[in-house]
This record gives sequence, C-alpha cells and structure tokens, in this order.
Amino acid sequence: MASSPPLRRRRLSRHLRELREAQGYTAEYVTAEAKKTGIGRWSRGKLTRIENNEWTRPSPKDVEVLLDIYGVTDEAERDSFIALTKQARQRGWWVGYSDVLGKGAYVGLEIEASRIRTYEALVIPGLLQTEAYARAATRAAGVTAEDEVDRHVEARMLRKQILGRPESPRIWAIIDEAALHRLPSELRDEQIRYLLDVQRPELRIQVLPYSAGLHAATAGSFVILDFKEDPQVVYREDILSSLFYEDPREIERCEMIYDHVHASALSVEDSRAFLETLIEP
Repeated sequence: MASSPPLRRRRLSRHLRELREAQGYTAEYVTAEAKKTGIGRWSRGKLTRIENNEWTRPSPKDVEVLLDIYGVTDEAERDSFIALTKQARQRGWWVGYSDVLGKGAYVGLEIEASRIRTYEALVIPGLLQTEAYARAATRAAGVTAEDEVDRHVEARMLRKQILGRPESPRIWAIIDEAALHRLPSELRDEQIRYLLDVQRPELRIQVLPYSAGLHAATAGSFVILDFKEDPQVVYREDILSSLFYEDPREIERCEMIYDHVHASALSVEDSRAFLETLIEP
C-alpha cells in the first residue's frame, strides 16, 4: 500500500496527545519539563501544534523528549514512535504539485483510505473525472494559463492512480443530477460512458435525482474517508477554504446525512439506467 505521510503525522499527533492525557499531565507541565532538557525550543504553542497535527516535518528529537517525559522506556515502543516519525517526515508525490494542490492534505489522506464515500452536488467527483472533463472544470474555475491548466489536470490524473491498485479503496459516490446536466455537451458522452465503465463491486455510483426534492445534503458536497487503523475524517471545501472534521460527533452527523442521501438516491442499477439515457443515441 502507498504510504501517506499526512496520515502518519495525524496518527503520531494523536498517539502523543493520548500519552500526555494518560499521564494526566497538563500542556503547561509538559512544556516546562521539555524546556528543562535544553533540547530544541519549546512553548505551549509548539506542543499545541504537535498535538493538533499542525506540523509538517516532525522532529525525532522532539518526539524523544516527549517520550522521556511520558515515561516511555520500552525500546520496542520507542522505536515504533521514531519509525512513525520518520515516515511522517517523508514527502508524497503531491509535494511536486504544491502550486496547484497546496499542502496536499486531502490527497495525502485519500491515498491510504480504505473506503471513500462522497456526495457531489455540482461536479463529477475528482477520482471519476475524465481528462477532458478535468480540463474543462479547471478552466471553469478560473484557471486560464494553459501551463497551469496542464498542471491541475496532471495532478488530478495522478490522483486516479489509486483506482488501479490491488488495494484500492472501496468507493461509493453519490452524484447529484445537477452535476450531470452541467456536463459540457461535447464532453457528456465520454464522461457518462466512463462513469458506467469504471464501476465494479468496489466502486459504485448512485444518482440523486431532481425528483428527490429537498434532501439532507442541501448544505453541499462532502467526503467521508475511512482508514484501516485510524479514525475517520470528513472533508469539505469551498471557494476559500478546505475543512477537515474529526470530532466523533461531527463524523456521526455527516454519516447520518450520507445515509439519508444514499436512501434518497436511485439504486445502483437504476442509476446506471439513468446514466445511459443521457448518452446521445
């Protein structure tokens, strides 16, 4: 399986926070103890960033300082933490596309997800886009320079490589009928045929028809990411920001909304039949 440094950082942050909480230490106490070591620069803000996964390249020395404070003496456990730290410091392929993907936080999680559930209100989900559609969507978003368009499309196509892996994630995509009717006429047949051809037992598509009326996800698109060894994440984005939700209560709410939308959508079989009606004879 492809390794995900962002997922490793998230896991490392969570484990370090759990160690502190298990000892009953306050952040102020840990910061004071860390300062006494004389190793690295420590502040309350630094520890908060570590525990909130707001770091980019974790320092093995910082992790060792925290392990000492938390009384972790077992060599195997310490080695496991340091190995995790080194994995978290690696760089994924998306770093080379930071000009179009930013920090690539979502892509870094997507690459190691075991299941991806998505509802898209106005566009075709990124992993299910043809190159031609991705190019049109990029231009529609305001990117005009051809070299920039090419970079966006290249990154989008690289993301799709996870679909060809033996351990590819299970994907269940619900696409609003509005997204299908917004397909450019010259691209419609190719994109619809791709949605039909790409389906298999571990990749299913449903259409949420206009006839469903008002529904639970009228607030907009979102993605639920599941992992084999880590807690779930919900991802949403708008024109100004990308948001990640990790609180169990937030996850539960999003799963309930997804379940309602899933129930309102056409069945997989009926969705295929609906998609076929959109192809020009």
